[in-house]
Amino acid sequence: QVQLVESGGGLVQTGGSLRLSCAASGRTFISLNMGWFRQAPGKEREFVAGITWNGRSTKYADSVTGRFTISRDNAKNTVYLQMNSLKPEDTAVYYCGSDRAGTIMVSPSPYDYWGQGTQVTVSS
Repeated sequence: QVQLVESGGGLVQTGGSLRLSCAASGRTFISLNMGWFRQAPGKEREFVAGITWNGRSTKYADSVTGRFTISRDNAKNTVYLQMNSLKPEDTAVYYCGSDRAGTIMVSPSPYDYWGQGTQVTVSS
């Protein structure tokens, strides 16, 4: 079993930056692909970024490409999401999830475990 805890959310102005962290418990972290998703009020959970277990491959939603960067530190059992040039439309609760698939999945369905989420609010 894997437990995930997100942190780093907050209120920021348009154009600002935040760095989200997702700390994982369990010795299987190194074998898991990780993804960041977000969910705004009244909307479905959507894919933001994903990274393979070894960090060699990443994938991003078109809406965040060039602004967000996903990374991981397997020694610390932590995955990060660096968010730059934030826009009001980035406002959402951000979740990290773990997945055992061989490739990065953009649908939330295959992800086995989720954190509780961290709120990101971008003011205009």
